[in-house]
Amino acid sequence: MPVILPVKGILPEMGNDCFVAPNATIVGDVIMGDQCSVWFNAVIRGDVNSIRMGNKVNVQDGAVIHCTYEKTKAIIGNNVSIGHNAIVHGCTVEDNVLIGMGAIVMDNAHIGSNSIIAAGAVVLENTKVEPGSIYAGVPAKKVKDISQSLISGEIDRIANNYLMYSGWFKDDATGK
Repeated sequence: MPVILPVKGILPEMGNDCFVAPNATIVGDVIMGDQCSVWFNAVIRGDVNSIRMGNKVNVQDGAVIHCTYEKTKAIIGNNVSIGHNAIVHGCTVEDNVLIGMGAIVMDNAHIGSNSIIAAGAVVLENTKVEPGSIYAGVPAKKVKDISQSLISGEIDRIANNYLMYSGWFKDDATGK
């Protein structure tokens, strides 16, 4: 069973048709939209501030979403993929974004819509990622504008695949 716990009397809220892996952890002031998935060993800690997630967000294996006490909240838009072992901390991620595996997004960063944060990138505090761009490196810098084919071929494809994958687990749990 996943660990889903209240903190200071506030219990996480999940939308319709969500999947939470048996060893995922979601605590405190967390509200997620519909068709979200939280994968194996992922942690979403709304203990020190609030976390808001839109629809069709996937938080992949080992990823962590957290905030800074009394300073930063985490706001994540719709159709966002947070890759394996990524850390998303006290920042804003707009719609249609891919955060690559092992990437780190720090406090008060703002990730514009239709963007990709490359695997292993470190987005420093207060960085503003331009909409429709790819950022990579340590510290992360803009490497190029994103094409429409990358938006549909990577951002949408990965989000849709994770929706499909979560369905496999939901089907198995119900015996279908």
